[in-house]
Amino acid sequence: MKRIVIALLIALGSWAGVSAQKFALVDMDYILQSIPNYEMANEQLNQLSLRWQKEVEGVAKEAETLYKNYQNEMVFLTDDQKKKKEEEIVAKEKSAAELRQKYFGPEGELYKKRQSLMKPIQEDVYNAVKKVCEERGYQCIFDRASSADIIFASPRIDVSNEVLEKLGFSK
Repeated sequence: MKRIVIALLIALGSWAGVSAQKFALVDMDYILQSIPNYEMANEQLNQLSLRWQKEVEGVAKEAETLYKNYQNEMVFLTDDQKKKKEEEIVAKEKSAAELRQKYFGPEGELYKKRQSLMKPIQEDVYNAVKKVCEERGYQCIFDRASSADIIFASPRIDVSNEVLEKLGFSK
């Protein structure tokens, strides 16, 4: 009997602790799209990416042209000339790969630029979410945009507009 009473008290204590927690949701896509600086940064990154992509494709196209010319002229070339042309083609392909890595690699220019443009915006959003969390007494705020696990959530617990207000944007 004593064990049942203890187990019941533990279960009630656990349930009371869980029911006291407050949760909220934000929609980061909605928030970020409502920030003009974010849209401008995205556009700047897209333009930069397109420009670099054209540059990389240009070098790759040069390598492809060299290879096609080599195939057409191969019967007329001496072994030394063939070797020289092959080295030239390999060097051009390597140059294209290095350029691609330089711009689009894990630590490439695009990554660095994205970090420099987006990090301040993300920090501002994080601080605004944190303020809303502290002011309203939430234990957790989930991002509904990045969570595929949330099937339905009441619009009453979405605090995205409050976060935008903290950032100085109102919808």
